Amino acid sequence: MNRKVREVKVKNLTLGGERKKIYVQSMLNIPAKDIEGNVKQAVELEKAGCEIIRTAIPDQNAVALIPAIKSAVKIPLVADIHFDYRLAIASVEAGVDKVRINPGNIGSKDRVKAVADACKANGVPIRIGVNGGSLEKDLLEKYSHVTPQALVESAKRHIKLLEDCGFYDIVISIKSSDVKIMTDAYRLMASECDYPLHLGVTEAGTPRMGLIKSSIGIGSLLCDGIGETIRVSLTDNPVNEVYAAKDILKACGLGGGVKIVSCPTCGRTKIDLISLATQVENALKDVDKDITVAVMGCVVNGIGEAGEADLGIAGGDGKAVIFAHGKKLFTVDESKALECLLEQVEKL
Repeated sequence: MNRKVREVKVKNLTLGGERKKIYVQSMLNIPAKDIEGNVKQAVELEKAGCEIIRTAIPDQNAVALIPAIKSAVKIPLVADIHFDYRLAIASVEAGVDKVRINPGNIGSKDRVKAVADACKANGVPIRIGVNGGSLEKDLLEKYSHVTPQALVESAKRHIKLLEDCGFYDIVISIKSSDVKIMTDAYRLMASECDYPLHLGVTEAGTPRMGLIKSSIGIGSLLCDGIGETIRVSLTDNPVNEVYAAKDILKACGLGGGVKIVSCPTCGRTKIDLISLATQVENALKDVDKDITVAVMGCVVNGIGEAGEADLGIAGGDGKAVIFAHGKKLFTVDESKALECLLEQVEKL
């Protein structure tokens, strides 16, 4: 889909417009009253490659998180607000870079306008967060259950509330824990508006199933040219959400960093390939070079099959061949394979 997207600024980042970069988000999961713990986690997320951080602001005391976190990290901070419009305004006054609300659940039009006016005056965009688990009762009655059409209709209601206030710095998410509903809803939304879209499968689950669902949902939309920011929602440490999101971007050809290619092994494999591949992946996960590294089980087919790789290892009988672009460089003992590969990566 060649979708034209309205440009929205989030601190120093540009969503949409001519810029095609997809930004990785995650959310702090430390209790809001623990300011020190939240700051520590925010720093960890930034170091892992998170580009936008969201934090829940459940009460007035939690607003103190905003200046504390912003003093510790450089990336934009989003305040997650439910129901109380005063918390949204207080968050903006405290310097937050973006607000996530459902305009329809914060009260009267005057309250929506008060939030919109505060955001507009401070250059703070609003993310409208529609969720299948909190769909309006009349829409559930109209469609009988959560459907892509119901999610999109809900989002349009919230958009209109902000547009009626003269506010257009809007980002939209329409999440569902059902991958098919989620992808269909985003495709429908993408065809009917030009606002940037934040992608995610909500309540995706544990690391195993959550990653599968997120990869299918987020990945398929990204491959269709839909989405400006993503969050992989896992019942796990948020740092692992960031690594998962980066891996999805790599798999879709949209993210930099090292791409790992490894064979599934077979009877010809005479090297502990499973362990080696894991070691290579862990050693290179934070390397910022845009390269492909292969870990192959045998010399017979490995070098040729991974001929497009910038560097690679092909296992032998207690030995390993280090190769580049389909050509053998040298042979080393299996015990030296990882060390030698990393030395070659360092030279690139």
